[in-house]
Amino acid sequence: MSVFDGLRFRKVYSPIHNLDPRIKFVYVIAIFVVAILFYQIIPLLILFLMQIPFVLLARVQRQWLRSLRGAAFLATFIFLVNIGTTFLTKGYTLAPADIEGATALTLRFVVLVESFSVFFLTTSPDHLGLALEESRVPYEFAFAFTTAVRFVPVLAEEAQTIMDAQKARGLELEKGGLLKRIRNYVPVLIPLIVSAIRRSLELAEAMESRAWGATKKRTNLYLLKLHRGDYGLLAITVGILAIAVYVHFYVSIPTITQLV
Repeated sequence: MSVFDGLRFRKVYSPIHNLDPRIKFVYVIAIFVVAILFYQIIPLLILFLMQIPFVLLARVQRQWLRSLRGAAFLATFIFLVNIGTTFLTKGYTLAPADIEGATALTLRFVVLVESFSVFFLTTSPDHLGLALEESRVPYEFAFAFTTAVRFVPVLAEEAQTIMDAQKARGLELEKGGLLKRIRNYVPVLIPLIVSAIRRSLELAEAMESRAWGATKKRTNLYLLKLHRGDYGLLAITVGILAIAVYVHFYVSIPTITQLV
């Protein structure tokens, strides 16, 4: 469940936290596009290292590392599936280039997790909802999205609490075959579903008591404004996109196999 720690906002005073969420989201989308453009290890590794200064400036290293640790299982799964597929489709042989390709795809996934983790760790759900509203997204969709962002880490933490409680009562979640393990998780899923339904009912009652949806034209106490740091990040984002497009079309990037 530690991967969901990367979705939980940490209130820290830092230059990254103070940036406009719209500009940070544009930056994350730019990193997403650049990661999709390349399939070589070297540019993907550069993208990975580029996020580290943001993490250090935001002072969320511990939570960021926990989110990467939580994503390690899925990253390993992606690597093994690519290796296995290549091994079966190429006559039960593996070349160094095949292993490098599988590693690059895995690193692409890690880069995406890393960038989105930094975004959610440094962006308040309130500011995120306000940014969506000011971007002309209907308030109903903005509210649903920010509510999900708030409750996913809470439900993940509650699931971990339920698992610990059931283990203390003698439930063995990690023994037996696949079907046995799936059945062992039923005592975890049922309390979690009941808790999620209870939370949704409480949220619905709170919304009704505050006359949610009574008026279509909403006002906000705060308004988002771009500052010097936002323009700086926007310039960095445009520069990254321009360099990535140029390198993708006009520069031949060597593979690790060719360098060795």
